[in-house]
Amino acid sequence: MSLFQIAEPGQSTVKEACKGRAVGIDLGTTNSLIAYVKDGEPTIIPGPDGRELIPSVVHYSDDGSVTVGAEAKNLASRYPRDTIASVKRFVGRGPEDGEATRTMTPYQFAESDGRVVKFAVAGGRRAVTPIEVSAEILRTLKVRAETVLRDDSAGPEPSEFANGVDGGIDSTIDGAVITVPAYFDDAQRQATRDAGRLAGLQVLRLLAEPTAAALAYGLDKGTKGTYAVYDLGGGTFDISILDLVEGVFRVKATGGDSALGGDDFDRTLAERILDEAGYSDGMAGPKHAGTRPDRALVSRALREARAVKERLSDSESTEYALELPDGRRFVRIVTRAELAEAIRPLLDKTGRACRRALKDAEIRAAELDGVILVGGSTRSPCVRDYVAEVFDREPLCDIDPEHVVALGAAVQAELLAGGSSEVTLLDVIPLSLGIETMGGVVEKIVHRNSTIPCGAMQEFTTYADNQTGFDIHVVQGEREAVDDNRSLARFYLKGIPPMVAGMARVEITFLVDADGILRVSALEKLTGIENSIEVKPSYGLTDEEIERMLMDSFEHADDDLVERNLRVERIEAERILNATRAAMKSDPELLDDVTRAATEKAMAELETLAAGEDYLVIRKAIEALDLASKPFAQRRMNRAVGAAVKGRSVGEVEREISH
Repeated sequence: MSLFQIAEPGQSTVKEACKGRAVGIDLGTTNSLIAYVKDGEPTIIPGPDGRELIPSVVHYSDDGSVTVGAEAKNLASRYPRDTIASVKRFVGRGPEDGEATRTMTPYQFAESDGRVVKFAVAGGRRAVTPIEVSAEILRTLKVRAETVLRDDSAGPEPSEFANGVDGGIDSTIDGAVITVPAYFDDAQRQATRDAGRLAGLQVLRLLAEPTAAALAYGLDKGTKGTYAVYDLGGGTFDISILDLVEGVFRVKATGGDSALGGDDFDRTLAERILDEAGYSDGMAGPKHAGTRPDRALVSRALREARAVKERLSDSESTEYALELPDGRRFVRIVTRAELAEAIRPLLDKTGRACRRALKDAEIRAAELDGVILVGGSTRSPCVRDYVAEVFDREPLCDIDPEHVVALGAAVQAELLAGGSSEVTLLDVIPLSLGIETMGGVVEKIVHRNSTIPCGAMQEFTTYADNQTGFDIHVVQGEREAVDDNRSLARFYLKGIPPMVAGMARVEITFLVDADGILRVSALEKLTGIENSIEVKPSYGLTDEEIERMLMDSFEHADDDLVERNLRVERIEAERILNATRAAMKSDPELLDDVTRAATEKAMAELETLAAGEDYLVIRKAIEALDLASKPFAQRRMNRAVGAAVKGRSVGEVEREISH
C-alpha cells in the first residue's frame, strides 16, 4: 500500500497567509503556559504578577463571573463543586468514561446528551463542557500575551489576516499553536481545536507535546541523534522515539496513556490517607469500616496530597495534615520511599509503553543518545529514578520540563507565521486507520506510526450483483476483526447503477492532516459519484481501550491472522458458491451429466468445510470446485465469445481489441 505526502508541516495555506505574530500554548492538565519568539529566542510570557505558570483551574461564581488561574485555585477549597481543575482529562470524553465516573473527584456532573461531559457549576444553575472550561484558560493566556505583545516594539506589525477571522480575534495575535498529548485521539484533538476557536484564537496547528519538546531541545542545544521523550504531566503521559538529524525531527514511534499523570499520584496518595482516616471512596474497598467522603473532603485530600508530593521532591519526608468533617485533624508522616511504593503501579504502566515504543522504533534503550524529560510530574525524584531504571541512563532535563513544551510550540508558531526556520517536523499517527470489508475484516489503509501529514488510497469493488450503494465503516486499531477495534464513523455512497458483482470500482482515500485529524472520501470511478466525511468520532476512547488495542494486537497477532484468513476464505467460498449456482441456473444446457455431478459434489463439500475452522482446508475446497466446474466455465466463455464476434470480420474484431 503506497502512502503519499500531502504537505510538509508548516507548508499550508495558513503559513502563506499568516505573516504576523503567533504564539505557542502548552494547555496543560495542572498548569498552562504561553510563549512567543523574541529576538530569535523562544520566551515564556509571564503574567502581571511575574509568574509564568497559570494554574489550569476555572471557578464559576453564582453571579456569573469567571475566575481563572491562581485565584480560582484558592477558591477550590471553599467551592469545590464550582471550581474545575484538571479539565484536560475530560476533553473529548463522554459521560460514561472512567474519568467522568471516578468517585475521587469533587465535581458535580450535569445531565448530558451522551456525547460529552458536562459540569454543574454556579450552584448547579449552569452547565459547562470541558471545551468551554478549556476556552476560559486559553482566553486568559491570550489576554496575557496581548498585553506583552502590544508593548513589545520588536517584531513585525500585526497583519490583516487576524482581523475578522472567527469574528473576534484580536489583531495583536495572528494565530496560535496549541500542544496536545501525542496519544490524544481525534475526538480529543477536535475538542482542543474547538476550545481554541471559542477563545478567539486562530489555531494554526495542534502539535504533539513530545515533538514540541524535541523541537525546543534541537534548536537550543543543537542536538542530533535518537532520543526518547518521556512526557509525564498532570493528566497525560506520552513516550516518543525521535530521530533528530540536520533540522529534521522524525517521530519513529509513539505511545502513552491519555489518562495517566500526576493527578493519579495525588489520587492514589489521597485514597490511602482517607482509608486510614476511616473514609473510603468506594473504589477498592476500605480497610476500615468508614464512611464515604463528601466532595469537600475529597477536594481537601487531593489538594494536600498534591502539596505533599511536591514537598517530597525536595525532602525525604513531610507531614500530611487533613481536617476531617468531625473536627479532628488527621496527621501522619509520608516519606519519599512510601510515595515511590504507592505510585509504582502507575509508573510501571509508563514503563510498558516505553518498552513498546522502543520495540516499534526497532531500537534498544542502550542505542539511544538520551532521554528527555517533559512535564511537571518529572520533577519528582521518584519519577526520575524510575526513568533511569527503565532506560538504564540518567535522563536529560537541561530545559525546565514545565517550560519546554511551550517553548517548542512557540518555535513552531513562528515558523507557521512566516518566520525563518530550517526545522522540519515529521510526526506520526498513533493507531492504524482502515475500513470494514466483507466478513467483518479490517483493511488497514493508513498504518500506525505513519508520518503525518499523509494519505493513502485503495480500490474496492462490490460483493453482490446489483449493489447500488456502499456502507463505508471507518475504524481505528490494530486488530484484524472489526469488533476488536474502535468504530470512528460511517458514511454512505449511494446512487450507483446496478452492476454485476466486481464491476464497480470504489476508490477510498484517507487523508490525515498535520493535526492528526482524519478525512475520508469515496469515489465510484465508473460513474463519478462521490462522498466524503471529516471523521469526528464519538467521544470516549479511554486509556484502557488504547492500552488494550496495542497489547491485544501483539498478544493475538498469530490468532488474528488465522481469524482473518478464515473470514476471507469463508467469504470467497460463499461468493463462488453463489456464482456457480447462478451460472448453473442460467445455462443448464451447457452442463453434461459428468460435469454436473462433479460440480454438485464439490459444492456440497465446500459448503460443509466452510463451516469449519481450517482456512487452508476451505481454500483447497474452493480450488477443487474451480477444477470440477472448469469444463462448464469454458463452455460458457466460448459461447459468450462466439456471440460477441458473430457476423463480424476478423479485422473488425482486431481493430476493437487494439482500441
